[in-house]
Amino acid sequence: MTVLLAGVTLAGCAVGPDFHHPESPKATRYTETAMPRKTVAAGGISQHFDQGADIPQEWWKLFHSASLDRLVKNALAGSPSLDAARATLTQAQQDLAAEAGAEFPQANLNLQAQRQRFSPAIFGGTGAPSIFNLYNASVQVSYGIDLFGGLRRQIESQAAQVEYESFQYQGAIIALTANVVTSAVTEASLREQIVSTREIISSEEKQVRIVENQLKLGGVSRADLLVQKAQLAQARASLPPLEKALSQVRHQLAVYVGKTPQDASLPAIRLEELHLPENLPVSLPSELAKQRPDIRAAEALLHEASAQVGVATANLYPQITLSANVGSESIATSSMFSNNTNIWSIGGNLLQPIFNAGTLKAKKKSAVAAFDNAFAQYRATVLQSFQNVADVLRALESDAATLKADQDAEISSKDALDLVRKQFDLGAASYLSLLAADRQYQQSRIAVIEAKASRMADTAALFQALGGGWWHNSKDGKVSDD
Repeated sequence: MTVLLAGVTLAGCAVGPDFHHPESPKATRYTETAMPRKTVAAGGISQHFDQGADIPQEWWKLFHSASLDRLVKNALAGSPSLDAARATLTQAQQDLAAEAGAEFPQANLNLQAQRQRFSPAIFGGTGAPSIFNLYNASVQVSYGIDLFGGLRRQIESQAAQVEYESFQYQGAIIALTANVVTSAVTEASLREQIVSTREIISSEEKQVRIVENQLKLGGVSRADLLVQKAQLAQARASLPPLEKALSQVRHQLAVYVGKTPQDASLPAIRLEELHLPENLPVSLPSELAKQRPDIRAAEALLHEASAQVGVATANLYPQITLSANVGSESIATSSMFSNNTNIWSIGGNLLQPIFNAGTLKAKKKSAVAAFDNAFAQYRATVLQSFQNVADVLRALESDAATLKADQDAEISSKDALDLVRKQFDLGAASYLSLLAADRQYQQSRIAVIEAKASRMADTAALFQALGGGWWHNSKDGKVSDD
């Protein structure tokens, strides 16, 4: 009774450290120097950075593409990687339920039937041995008193594992959506580059025919014709790698939606149907640690490591178990539950480690080292997250400037090409000048397409870097520390 009262009195105690959420970084901005409020205008669009604004859950809809929206939703519904993450989360939840069940008394029904041969000689008797049946029916109850909180710390550890898998699942969703969007942007860019390359090839073919006619008239040398044919061959050689890359990115999109390339029925994404988001919500730095699933997952691992320190500490103290057994034992089934056949027992067990060659203390030190490692990993994850956001913000600023410069170069190179072509037709410019102007224009067209795609891909990367809006799935629609 004394032991039971002590267990009840100390039931709220648990040795080891109580976990506290790490403090968020004190940074007031992501980048080394202050970011501008908006990017330079490129293609008539300037992206505005809305500091402190919330990230929408379905952020990809800001691209205003029905095809992209359908592609993302098909991926969320059919991705095998999400199915795997969801199953892992369910496994962790069931493991937690199993751990939590150990807090309650355990009861088991035991039924036995035996046939025995008994000899009185074992008690010093001289009678003849007898053979009889023995039947037993009993209920066994046991309860481990969690006097120092070892079991509670183990349950706490498993609960932290559930949190980890939950944030891993959210992270998988965000990574999948971002990968689908960037792959779709890449597909759109490749399609545009293929169209431009085919136009370039067509233009080069026309130019070859013109030079061939000029050669017949003696207006150019054969060397000029060979140079033009080489230019055409180079343009043709640039087409197959683009077509290969387009096929590969569509194959990857098929995997994202959980289909084979034959069965995926993917929409053809075009660059002109993707609208670049103009208002970009940028979360406050103090909120990033709450919003990034990878940071929250690292925090959950830190919590798990903290609880394991408590488990290792509790193992240094006594372990108390109470047990009871009540039932009936008889040599005949007809008298199994009569008053004369009732049996019972009650007992308690106390296990106190005395000597184990330092094993338990070493395990505690190992748990503390594991906690220190988890904390270092947490800090590294936070720092890398800030780096991700800073990189993307600077990339968006650079993307806009690059696109503007490329568009200006395209306009200038097109004007230059038109002028040189007129001069060439009038005999006022050499063929080499025309080739140089045409080559410059071709390169500027491709550069503009690539710059547009980079701007869109980095926009998607910003939403991913800021957490992707997963918290809108929570009950109150806000990020929680719990």
